[in-house]
Parts: sequence; structure tokens; C-alpha cells
Amino acid sequence: MREMPPVEDLGGGIWSIPVPIPDNPLGYTLIYALESPSGPVLVDAGWEHEESWQALSAGLEQMGSSITDVHGVVVTHFHPDHSGLAGRVREASGAWIAMHQADIDLLRRIDDLGGSGQRELEVRQLRLAGAAEEEVDLWARLDPRLDPPQMPDRPLMDGELVDVPGRKLRVVWTPGHSPGHICLHLEDGDHLFTGDHVLPSITPHIGLFPFDEEHDPLSTFLDSLAGLSELGAAQALPAHEHRFTGIGPRAAEIIAHHEEKLDLLAAALGQDPATLWELASALPWRRSWADMHALARRMAASETAAHLRTLERREQAVRHTRPEGVLEWTAPSIAPAAKG
Repeated sequence: MREMPPVEDLGGGIWSIPVPIPDNPLGYTLIYALESPSGPVLVDAGWEHEESWQALSAGLEQMGSSITDVHGVVVTHFHPDHSGLAGRVREASGAWIAMHQADIDLLRRIDDLGGSGQRELEVRQLRLAGAAEEEVDLWARLDPRLDPPQMPDRPLMDGELVDVPGRKLRVVWTPGHSPGHICLHLEDGDHLFTGDHVLPSITPHIGLFPFDEEHDPLSTFLDSLAGLSELGAAQALPAHEHRFTGIGPRAAEIIAHHEEKLDLLAAALGQDPATLWELASALPWRRSWADMHALARRMAASETAAHLRTLERREQAVRHTRPEGVLEWTAPSIAPAAKG
């Protein structure tokens, strides 16, 4: 568990408020509060938990404000450690909640599924991935996933300014970690709020789920990273770990990390078809496959699926479907050399 830093006045009307994520190795989410004549505007809101709520409330009080003064919450992406408390902030203050339209659309899909629908989807996808039946049975017995956060009332699009009176906070759409992930460029302060898109030493989870959807989240993530160096922001304010400079070089490191993983996965493909579960279990992870929790194995499979999709787009992997629907991959066939 990471040790939580203190609440900090970063100067220029920006405050950093760490909000704990109970029982999670990430430790905390860094919430940023921007001062404005209409009240603070929060970048993210933190996990839905009483301990998190108390930390957010205390941090706002330390900056001379309160929850009831909050003017708005702009959420970098829908994940619960970023969006969980947004609804509670809105109830206390009447604040608006803003999020990119692509993540709002995804939240509606999750909400329409409901808890039982989410569980059925997980089970169906595990079968497509070729997971062992005992793994499928385990997921079938699990409680439904977390309820989605409160629906935002202000959709955001790339390039628009967020409603922060007296400031210029511009949306930079950076899909990959989620379809609607955004960074926020504070143009009057030369800062970039990076959410989970660029972190100083860890890389965000880039997964494809459902496994049979046709989009390519890893390629969009890599493209989003490549474009950040053009912004010229001097300092990154990420949602986890700590502030840092050198956004362009760090983005290049993350791109190189994923290119190495793509090379490793391409080398694991052969002419004999392999399921997603077989390929994911054969790759190196921080923990051995057997020691992983069921959720960690599913996330590893999701990450492997995202890398396979990029290899498909690059014509370095070929997808097949068994008659019963299980997905498999092979290396591309090598045509025999022409005889001259």
C-alpha cells in the first residue's frame, strides 16, 4: 500500500487532495481542486467510501472551502476510483458532473446490463476466451460487479473548454485506458492533468472487453500518447503516484513498453491455434498465473486481447473462431518462396 502524501497547495490556484482507495495497492487517487470565483472545480472525485469522502471533505476545508462550495466535477474517466464520489458531491453542492461522451455511452451500456447481465457477460466472454470450466463456474458464483457511478450531466468533447470561471481548462481526448479518457490542459498554468493516461512509473491497464468487439484500444492509446508531446505542457499532474515533468519522454517510454509486449506476444504465436486463455497464461506477469486472483486473470486476458487486436491490425496475428465460438489465434501463414 502506497503512503498517502499530504494535501498540497501547488500554487496558481491548484490544490492536490489525496483520497484513499481502501484495500487497493494503488493506495489513493490524487484529486485536484482548481480555485474559481464560482467555487472549486474538481478534477476527478475519488472512490465511493466513507473514508474517501472524509479525506476529500477535509482537503477542501484545508484550502478554505467545503464540499458545498464545489462548482463542478470533471471526471477524467468513468473508473470508480475517479468517479465514485462525484454523485455525492453533486448531492451536497449542486455541482455539475462532466465526462467525455464516449464514457457516458459506456456507462449507459453498463447500467442497462444490470448486475446479473454483467455476470452473464463475464461468463460468456470467459467461454469465448477458452477458460477452463472451473474458472467459468467461479465467475458464475461471484457477486455482480460494482454499480456504475452517477450519470454525468455535461458531456465533453475533444478540444472544448471546461466551465472553470477565470481559467482555460481544455479537454484533450486520450482514449485507450477507457473509450472516453481525457487529459485536461490548463493553458493558463502550463499544467496537464493526465488522469491515468500518463503516470510517472506505472502503466495503465489497456484491455479489450468484450473480447470479440472490433475496436482497437491499444492502437488508440498509443496514438493518444504520441500526440501529447505537441501540447508543450511543462508539468504533469497525474491521478496516481506523483507530479512529474518530461511528459513527452515518459509517453515514449510507455509506447516502447507496449511495443516490447507486442513483440513478445507475436513471438508466442505459431501455426497451431491458441486460445486467449492459453496465450495469456503463457506470458510473464508480476505473479504466476496460478497465483492470480480470478479478477487479475480476467484483466490479464483482457490486456492480452488488446495486444492481439493490435497485432491483427498490423497483420502479425490471425484470429479464428471454433464452431462452438471459442476464439483462437495463429501467426500469419508464410507463403512458400516463388521458384525462379
